[in-house]
Amino acid sequence: MSEALSRIAATIAAQGPVTVAQFMAMALIEQRSGYYATRNPLGGAGDFITAPLVSQMFGELIGLWCAQCWEDQKRPARPLLVELGPGDGTLMRDALRALKLAPEFRSQIEVVLVETSPVLREAQARALADTGVAVQPAESVDAVPHDRPLFLVANEFFDALPIHQYVKTPRGWCERMVRLDSEGGLAFAVAPVALPPGRVPANRDGAPDGGVYEASPAGEAIVEEIAHRIAADGGAALLIDYGYATPGFGETLQAVAAHKFCDVLAAPGSADLSAHVDFAALGEAAGRGGARACGPVEQGAFLTALGIVQRAQKLRDDEALMRLTAPEQMGALFKALAIVPKTAPAPAGFA
Repeated sequence: MSEALSRIAATIAAQGPVTVAQFMAMALIEQRSGYYATRNPLGGAGDFITAPLVSQMFGELIGLWCAQCWEDQKRPARPLLVELGPGDGTLMRDALRALKLAPEFRSQIEVVLVETSPVLREAQARALADTGVAVQPAESVDAVPHDRPLFLVANEFFDALPIHQYVKTPRGWCERMVRLDSEGGLAFAVAPVALPPGRVPANRDGAPDGGVYEASPAGEAIVEEIAHRIAADGGAALLIDYGYATPGFGETLQAVAAHKFCDVLAAPGSADLSAHVDFAALGEAAGRGGARACGPVEQGAFLTALGIVQRAQKLRDDEALMRLTAPEQMGALFKALAIVPKTAPAPAGFA
């Protein structure tokens, strides 16, 4: 039994079943045995590959997108360039290289990488050591310096945040839990008491018995905070992830190890856990924070609007172009959402 599984099992034995969100938090970010705290999961030797590792074009275009947003907002002073969940630093490295084409922006930015994993922090430091740009770490959005324009990027960040799952039963919507089975392993269960009517979103009416909806209060809270800061101080946020624009019924929680799907409960701490992002919910959170949400748009359309086809022609990289933009690959499942001040123009790719 892995250390993470032992810790989760001990918690359930002592306190009773835990929510799916609690299970995900313990499996992913617990500092001694959590998945992200103990390894670099990226690349061919890891468990999955993200868009920045597919091609340098991805980070380059995102860096230039941030510079264009800065231009659109009349070049506010002392901008922060922030990345949530920066992985091994590849996206930011490529963005900073491309920003040599926007020297006025590049010379003013301070880069902040929001990361909790000590393993990934080391990888990021190595990747960005020779960029010539000041880089500082932060463990949360709250730790990012305040009262400055915020240009923020989050690629495949929100999919890894804990979610709550709710199951429609004859007695109402009940939260899905994780319990111990008779052999000491993990199993799903449903809470015996239904949610009060006030906690069930209005758009969940009409679900069949057994229908599932998912919610990420943690993700919505982060977006609301980002939007509040952008509304107050200027800037723009770009959120790219796999997910859906219209809420529905169905579970999306999944586990991946060695580039293959596996049982969600079988090996916590040894497999990546993620769920599809509800972009409608994040857009609503941005509105609550006082900012304007643009999109979501499909990743393929977004990158094409930014000029990825022309960049791919120069690099002679049709394979990466297809992987990033083709609907049957990453182009349709992955989507982009932008957050800007209400008075700002629609950013590139969202007009």
